[in-house]
Amino acid sequence: MSKGIDVLDRWTRAVLYHAEEASTIQEAVEAARISWADLSWANLSGADLSRAEGIEADRCTPLRMLLEQPGKIRAYKLVTREGTGPFNGGITYQIGKSYSVDNADTDVMQQCAAGINVATLDWCLREWQPGYRVLLMEFEAADIAAIPTATDGKFRLHRCTVVGEKDISALVKPSEAA
Repeated sequence: MSKGIDVLDRWTRAVLYHAEEASTIQEAVEAARISWADLSWANLSGADLSRAEGIEADRCTPLRMLLEQPGKIRAYKLVTREGTGPFNGGITYQIGKSYSVDNADTDVMQQCAAGINVATLDWCLREWQPGYRVLLMEFEAADIAAIPTATDGKFRLHRCTVVGEKDISALVKPSEAA
């Protein structure tokens, strides 16, 4: 196996660029940029770009459209049977109640951080396990703490109200729904 890092085509897995002296993805991307490599079809899904500069969030974060929505907005919250977040616990959510946090992290470079983490339905279904529930949360654009750059569907709120529970029985296998 050769040393260095290969940048691959997303679909064909063909090598678009090989960075011989690179030891990190960031170095490989920088080397490719300098050499004028076309990375428009590269799959960088596992890349650590936390120190990358010049990222245009509006080009890679469709959920930023929520920041311009007037009035009430809705998103989903994955919770355990008891109503707490499955990853960090914390708040126990109940339908009809409003919640807020004082320390919601507003750093868009942090994919997962303090705040009321909500998501798109597809994100909740990817993370769903038997016994979990999906709540419907309502908020306004001003309540958004951060929409992480290039998010996979999750974002953070300062405050929201639980307005219902999503029936996902038709979206999961019957054997999983127990």
